[in-house]
Amino acid sequence: MVKIFLIRHGETTGDVENRYGGDFDDCLSEKGKLQAKALAEKLSGKGIEVIFHSPRKRAAETAKVIAAKLNVEMKVVDDLRERNQYGVLTGLVKSEAKAKFPKEVEKLSKHKYRNFVSGSEDYDFFAKRVIAAFKKISSEDYKKIAIITHGGPISTLARGLLNLGEFKILGDCSIMILEAKNGKYLLVSLQGAELEGK
Repeated sequence: MVKIFLIRHGETTGDVENRYGGDFDDCLSEKGKLQAKALAEKLSGKGIEVIFHSPRKRAAETAKVIAAKLNVEMKVVDDLRERNQYGVLTGLVKSEAKAKFPKEVEKLSKHKYRNFVSGSEDYDFFAKRVIAAFKKISSEDYKKIAIITHGGPISTLARGLLNLGEFKILGDCSIMILEAKNGKYLLVSLQGAELEGK
């Protein structure tokens, strides 16, 4: 059995600036750095052996703070990166995006995650790559691991692999603790996150 600490990165500069994120490669904000430090303290003494993380700066920065505190190895996993959900809107301040691409912005309101903004990554392709990466990681020879990724991949795993439905809240540096055994996953606890209808 492997215990998995599935973690969302801290607050980002893009959050503060109200930008469309997704695949936008922003950094942790000052608040995000403090959140990562608090998270590292919380994870201290949990026996985590390795940290797998998305290549995006915000996830790598969060992982680095935790790895330094826990004195463990970091491993980058490209397929843990966030979905390019926003296509041509990526990185734009939301007010600017609405002025430049009103029709593309309108597409976002029509469905929570199955939207097709020009230049965006197909949801089914994204879900397939994230779930495959997660399964591969959780089958490696460790007892306790941390995975630092993004809201999109965590929501997709909850929805598509774990059959837990949707999140009502998925906060910065939130932790989903899972146990994996023989390809089956059990939700142990949620910290800083809440599922709909729970």
